[in-house]
Amino acid sequence: MEHKKTYNAKELKTPHGELIIEGPISPEALSEFEFHADLVAFRPAPQQHKALIGIAGLPEGRIIVARHKQMIVGYVTYLYPDPLERWSEGKMENLIELGAIEVIPQFRGCQVGKNLLIVSMMDDAMEDYITITTEYYWHWDLKGTGLNVWEYRKVMEKMMNAGGLEWFATDDPEISSHPANCLMVKIGKRVDTESIQKFDQLRFMNRFMY
Repeated sequence: MEHKKTYNAKELKTPHGELIIEGPISPEALSEFEFHADLVAFRPAPQQHKALIGIAGLPEGRIIVARHKQMIVGYVTYLYPDPLERWSEGKMENLIELGAIEVIPQFRGCQVGKNLLIVSMMDDAMEDYITITTEYYWHWDLKGTGLNVWEYRKVMEKMMNAGGLEWFATDDPEISSHPANCLMVKIGKRVDTESIQKFDQLRFMNRFMY
């Protein structure tokens, strides 16, 4: 499968200044931008910056960023699912995962996440993929936002909806382990029936156990 990547961008005015939401961006461009010290949800900021540069260099990898001048203040990643997760077991070339989305506290509540998703889906090539994201409540910044699990889940769901992702049922044990966890999916317009059936089998791998 050829992974076509077409760059898109939009401006977003916020009370803290104007942001450029753009991508997919190249590893070279990513390495030249500064990376905000508050982007620490997954690992320390310098390590996360390095990880994003690595993802941007993958054939299927996509990084969309929100930047204030030369400073990255938010990003979203797309790449093949982790080999340890069930979603990689089908070895589907056209299944990619929205792996991480993060926005610094200063710009939260400014619709940055929503716009990262919108710019992601501006690329017509996304219609060739099944895009998934797995939401686990233990990744959420409940303390920083002051939201409870259900309020945060609502915010996440609304944000993912902006990118066309919708809730899908699954028997995946990690997702099923807490009612706030969820699988969200966007099936591109050009995805064939066989791929959809294969994905359905991945969603329900335990159905024959009962």
